Amino acid sequence: MKGILLALGLLVISFSSKGANMSNGADNFYTSDKVIVEKVNFKNQYGMKVTGNLFTLKGLEPQSKSAAIIVGHPMGAVKEQSANLYATKMAEQGFITLSLDLSFWGESEGTPRQAVSPDIYAEDFSAAVDYLGTRPIVDRERIGVIGICGSGSFAISAAKIDPRLKAIATVSMYDMGAANRNGLKHSVTLEQRQQIIRDAAQQRNAEFWRGEVRYTSGSPLKLTGNAVGDEFYDFYRTPRGEVTPASASPQTTTMPTLTSNVKFMNFYPFNDIETISPRPLLFITGATAHSREFSEDAYKRAAEPKELLIVPDAGHVDLYDRVNLIPFAKLATFFNSHLK
Repeated sequence: MKGILLALGLLVISFSSKGANMSNGADNFYTSDKVIVEKVNFKNQYGMKVTGNLFTLKGLEPQSKSAAIIVGHPMGAVKEQSANLYATKMAEQGFITLSLDLSFWGESEGTPRQAVSPDIYAEDFSAAVDYLGTRPIVDRERIGVIGICGSGSFAISAAKIDPRLKAIATVSMYDMGAANRNGLKHSVTLEQRQQIIRDAAQQRNAEFWRGEVRYTSGSPLKLTGNAVGDEFYDFYRTPRGEVTPASASPQTTTMPTLTSNVKFMNFYPFNDIETISPRPLLFITGATAHSREFSEDAYKRAAEPKELLIVPDAGHVDLYDRVNLIPFAKLATFFNSHLK
């Protein structure tokens, strides 16, 4: 697999591990003296424990019945990376917010670690709705979602079959299905796709016979001159966004297992996206983002009400954490308008 440019535009790097676990110890990666943070756990429909951080504004009345927002992290990341920031900022606006680790990642359950399962990822958002509905402080009829990067496509997948998600916003969205099938700007050929699938199948054989787990894609471990790879490196491999796993090699963070990543080939989150209407959709992307094509595609396919916001001078990863570029005021207006 080395040397093949895969869906995320990154050099495929293979690593071996005897059971990586991506939990981390960076609970205070983003902080605010205006909000209270509570670690919470709940089960998804498959009985798997999902772990999240619940953010509430200090001084909020216990029976306030506030609107709530679920925040999903970038693909392969953990809640401390970007999701906590968004949850904190939106909590400061008076929303109850819940950042969560998707199954197989971070502190949530699921084995093998770092496995790809788009259906279960989407289920985690619905399970978060289940959980928020049990909190007296939350108005269960006023729950929305923010999906960052890959979580944008998982949130849309969830919203198509869960009308309890009343308003959906995505930021720097990746259609993880199209990205893996076609690559950025359809740069992956059919022959390359078929080779990726063959490699994954061969690796399944190896792992069935107790071979070592291999990982693919994700953020590179050094600057390579590849613009997309270097952009991810600047976040995930530097103090800007790096978190230290509790029991995994830092070399595998953000990298899904090679054998499971091909499941994205069967993931079509934008099919039937128009059925989300009349619930509103807001797509936020950077003007220079390499992922801009996915937000534009989703916007084109979606039915009203919908909005596409293109942030000037912003790239894909800029909208993970650059607070001077992230349109938090727009997000607050969107959810205040549609979670009334």
